[in-house]
Amino acid sequence: MATKPKKKNPRLASGRKRVRQDIKINAANTSLRSKYRTAVKNVEKAVLAGDKDKATELFAKMQKVVDTVADKGIFHKNKAARDKSRLSTKVKALATAAA
Repeated sequence: MATKPKKKNPRLASGRKRVRQDIKINAANTSLRSKYRTAVKNVEKAVLAGDKDKATELFAKMQKVVDTVADKGIFHKNKAARDKSRLSTKVKALATAAA
């Protein structure tokens, strides 16, 4: 049975501090990554449901979240732009279909 090799603790104070910081940063990034994906998923659900008003409202909120996360470098800015573009097209198609 293969077990994970035990991680060694850094000896230098700067290394120990780096580990402490990495844990905090990792938790923050994980939270923001989740927020991003949830925002995108909520817009997609509204589009699939055919709810034009809700989709438009959620899309506006999603743009803010996506831009914030991309600015922090958690997702690449091109991925953020791609996601916004694709969802914008879906929301607009929904609006024209309803009209």
